[in-house]
Amino acid sequence: MAPFNGLGLHLGNLSRLSGAKTRSISPENPTGEKGKGGMSVDGPAANAARDLGQGWKVSPFVKIGPGEEHVVADIEGPGAIQQIWMTPTGHWRFAILRIYWDGQEHPSVECPVGDFFACGWGEYAQVSSLAVCVNPGSAFNCYWEMPFRKRCRITLTNIAAEPMVLYYQVNYTLTDVPDDAAYFHAQFRRTNPLPYKDVYTILEGVQGQGHYVGTYMAWGVNNNGWWGEGEIKFLMDGDKEFPTICGTGTEDYFCGSYNFDVGAEKGGYREFSTPYAGLAQVIRPDGLYRANTRFGLYRWHIMDPVRFEQDLRVTIQALGWRSGGRYLPLQDDIASVAYWYQTLPTAPFPALPDKDCLEVV
Repeated sequence: MAPFNGLGLHLGNLSRLSGAKTRSISPENPTGEKGKGGMSVDGPAANAARDLGQGWKVSPFVKIGPGEEHVVADIEGPGAIQQIWMTPTGHWRFAILRIYWDGQEHPSVECPVGDFFACGWGEYAQVSSLAVCVNPGSAFNCYWEMPFRKRCRITLTNIAAEPMVLYYQVNYTLTDVPDDAAYFHAQFRRTNPLPYKDVYTILEGVQGQGHYVGTYMAWGVNNNGWWGEGEIKFLMDGDKEFPTICGTGTEDYFCGSYNFDVGAEKGGYREFSTPYAGLAQVIRPDGLYRANTRFGLYRWHIMDPVRFEQDLRVTIQALGWRSGGRYLPLQDDIASVAYWYQTLPTAPFPALPDKDCLEVV
């Protein structure tokens, strides 16, 4: 039996020994080196620790100024990221997470931090899934496995006009990476409003072999009535007009049914958060300044990855109802994050929207 390399732990192999080396990066050990944690003497909490000295929580967080990029992790491989925990302050759309694999110039992950952790509206919502957990009050946790062979570089850029505070921890292993291990990717998009009769694009331009593993959507509805009749479509490996995979409705894709509606007497829309799918957030109008309903939805293809050999495009229709029992193409505020694994090189992503177009207002 081949030696276990420390990747892909689950209950079935949790007891097996491995030669992998566990490491962790935080502001108290920014390089992740063995025996180098808690050594700071001049960190942001030095005054609080002045009676206790070195080793007593001197650098538990970092401050990132306006326009500044902070290098969260810079790791020489081979190895794999196993868990990321962050608690960013400020406007979550104004903190941009980027991850670069094996020295590539352009990122394989580029996403506002809130959307990456399935909280795109800048407000806390409990997410209790296998891949992402969001816990009170702003604790973002990610468990996507992210193997790399040469180098992993993770940055967070503050595009806000105010400084932000960031606590974080990146847990990883240094270990051999199998030849068939692909690289993790995540891409953010937003269209506000979606032009009439346009189809929303979740992902396109992917080249190479890989598998699609998840979708998060922050969906703001601009019309009355039900908004989720639209079908998701996966066009892969040369598909043109018609997809290989075609869904039956938005709530169906996110593993719900019948509008997520349990009846007016029971509160209408019902939030839920499960290991693989959820309607984790419903922000309801308040009759004053909150004029529209907003939704946060996720679907992880952990047990049913969508595999492609050459290329992939993912779209979803925004569709409601109008008079006469006819469909109504909607002009909603839609943002999304697509998550997938693929071979390198990564095709350059479309430019992120500017700050005003990212903002939740």
